[in-house]
Amino acid sequence: MADTISALRSLMASHSPPLDALVVPSEDYHQSEYVSARDKRRAFVSGFTGSAGLALITKNEALLWTDGRYFLQAEQQLSDQWRLMRMGEYPAVEIWISTNLPEDSAVGIDFWCISVETAQKWKSLFAKKQQNLVPTTKNLVDEVWNDQPQAEINPVHVHPLKFSGCSVSDKLKDLRENLKKEKARAIIITTLDEVVWLFNIRGGDVSYSPVVHAFVIVTRKSAFFYVDERKLSSEVKTYMEENNITVKDYSAVSSDVALLASNQLTSAKETQSNGATEPEDSSHKIWVDPRCCYSLYSKLSGDQVLLQQSPLALPKSLKNPVEMVGLKNAHIRDGAAIVQYFAWLDKQMQEIYGASGYFKESESQSSKKHLGDLKLTEVSVSDKLEEFRAAKEHFRGLSFPTISSVGPNGSIIHYEPEAKTCAELDPNSMYLCDSGAQYLDGTTDITRTVHFGKPSEHEKRCYTAVLKGHFALGNARFPNGTTGHSLDVLARVPLWSYGLDYRHGTGHGIGSYLNVHEGPHSISFRPGLSIPLQASMTVTDEPGYYEDGKFGIRLENVLIIKEAATQFNFANKGYLEFEHITWAPYQTKLIDVSLLLPEEINWVNTYHAKCRDILAPYLSESEKVWLNQATEPIAA
Repeated sequence: MADTISALRSLMASHSPPLDALVVPSEDYHQSEYVSARDKRRAFVSGFTGSAGLALITKNEALLWTDGRYFLQAEQQLSDQWRLMRMGEYPAVEIWISTNLPEDSAVGIDFWCISVETAQKWKSLFAKKQQNLVPTTKNLVDEVWNDQPQAEINPVHVHPLKFSGCSVSDKLKDLRENLKKEKARAIIITTLDEVVWLFNIRGGDVSYSPVVHAFVIVTRKSAFFYVDERKLSSEVKTYMEENNITVKDYSAVSSDVALLASNQLTSAKETQSNGATEPEDSSHKIWVDPRCCYSLYSKLSGDQVLLQQSPLALPKSLKNPVEMVGLKNAHIRDGAAIVQYFAWLDKQMQEIYGASGYFKESESQSSKKHLGDLKLTEVSVSDKLEEFRAAKEHFRGLSFPTISSVGPNGSIIHYEPEAKTCAELDPNSMYLCDSGAQYLDGTTDITRTVHFGKPSEHEKRCYTAVLKGHFALGNARFPNGTTGHSLDVLARVPLWSYGLDYRHGTGHGIGSYLNVHEGPHSISFRPGLSIPLQASMTVTDEPGYYEDGKFGIRLENVLIIKEAATQFNFANKGYLEFEHITWAPYQTKLIDVSLLLPEEINWVNTYHAKCRDILAPYLSESEKVWLNQATEPIAA
């Protein structure tokens, strides 16, 4: 790590102009949350492997910014060379730079790896100190990363209409209507999930997300798909032709954006059909999402850009009827896998560790029964969970690395166990499992926290407070126009009553066989995320509580937003409510029933009854017996 930083500083010094600082973001050319192995530059430089963070290397310091989900993980992974800058507690990176670096400083970054929104904000702030944001001539991390993984060539697949629910032609028609409405002549699409959603394709270029490294440009008359053509089978190429999509090399997007800027970008089909083509009206704007990489944006003049949220973001989040059915079915199969997993794990914990088990409350009689060398680890049990899921129809892989965490590791919010260093399961500790899968008909994400021994009264109170917040949010009714930020407090109030809280948002959208984290909406304490919630969106409900070095608790269901049949309709706004589509029991021995209101007890019992009815057809007789016991009614 020291050699890497030293090598980067040498390149910074020899750069033209010489760099006073180098920013290494987490994102790839498409501003993705999850990136391919080749694009994990910030992880390579810093040793911190969380999905969110930013590294800054100056002549004398190395600093890493990350959010509250990763504070503990970063503390464990960063070497003494690095200083952890806790977001929300320390100044943002751009403020730190403007305050701590001298005037006329040159701050380098790969313009492919920074969004328009961020670059503009930084440039404006830096200008006040005569500081400059400078594009590096090459990606400097790539220059020093000797064993950087090669770009993978993974096949692109057509996502059938029976799963997508809307044709490419209809999506392109709607998109072009938006262009016309906004007086835009073209749009540049760089976000990977929008690329594959628009063309009804899926790929395998990023682990856990079925996306393709590609760019798209759509004009009033043409559509261009920029991709490594080695990923396209003859079937997919024919599919593109049938949908009037021109396939071009991934690297051609840069020169084509320049052609677009000068109103010279046309497809071969346009030229053949029209001879000398009549160019698009150059007075119309080119639509660019603020998340677009600054490298492409910089090829356009500011007065020809319509800089606003992509018109694909909202339609992608509004699930059509086919996607809605698929998501519900995927969550039923996934719920069955979760029940199979916990029934299996319950038996294993009793047989190997002498645990009292999922249902009874007593401390383990011995730390281990010593059945040969048999033991359970965070990784081995998560592998078993994947086995249960893999046996389900339409399974295509996990939707994110399983967070399988025992005891103190549960307090690391986005903990990712590794086979060599992970913990062994402990019958006397809390176990948090946050996991999800990709199915052709939907994406899942579920969290349950359990204890196979005797939980403390404090652990029960904390679990119950989390459950109450989970209930309060998931059963809320609210008027149209309400944002997730307005609802976030509902999940926190039960914890606040004890002086407790958590350092992450409460909910995110879910893709339809797409990204497990999907916008543009969310449920969060951050006020900037203010997209109103709408009927047919999906969102998670996942409050939690974490005691550093002791345990973590999180409960998560996926919800569908739908219209609510309220008695009244104040101001004719219309009201919305949530529908739970995740099915798996809450561990009742962790619930302090004395803290629940009658309506909360009734909701738990009703939800558990639905779990029995919905999941039973997918379970063996012994698994049904386990589920019946796990869903027995609770009473005050």
